[in-house]
Amino acid sequence: MHNISNIKLLNIPKVHDERGSLAVIEKEVLPFDIKRIYYLYDVPSDSYRGGHAHREQESVIIALSGSFEVTIDNGKSRERIMLNKPTQGLYIPTHTWREIDNFSSGSVCLVLASTEYNEDEYIRDYKTFVNQLLG
Repeated sequence: MHNISNIKLLNIPKVHDERGSLAVIEKEVLPFDIKRIYYLYDVPSDSYRGGHAHREQESVIIALSGSFEVTIDNGKSRERIMLNKPTQGLYIPTHTWREIDNFSSGSVCLVLASTEYNEDEYIRDYKTFVNQLLG
């Protein structure tokens, strides 16, 4: 079982000059190879996303614009993390429940995933998630 300490914030290198900033995500920044990239936008501030865990997928979540909070849960403890910097990514290993909420206006949530989409590897029921961890 993963504990909350397996979840970590990754620093994404940036280059800045008078023309603006450029953030660079290269292979050595991530603990996995990227197989899928998706992003959430136009999420109403009173909505939440996530509400699942993955059996196989590792993820890095980045607030490209605006802010939102990610609640992570290992079946024993929960922690809320505010993401609001495009140079910071939240690494979430397998078998970690996540919920994303408190979206600011205009926020964009980028997710880098270690697997292609496969509905069978999602755990969408919290009670099933906890039971699988204990089993």
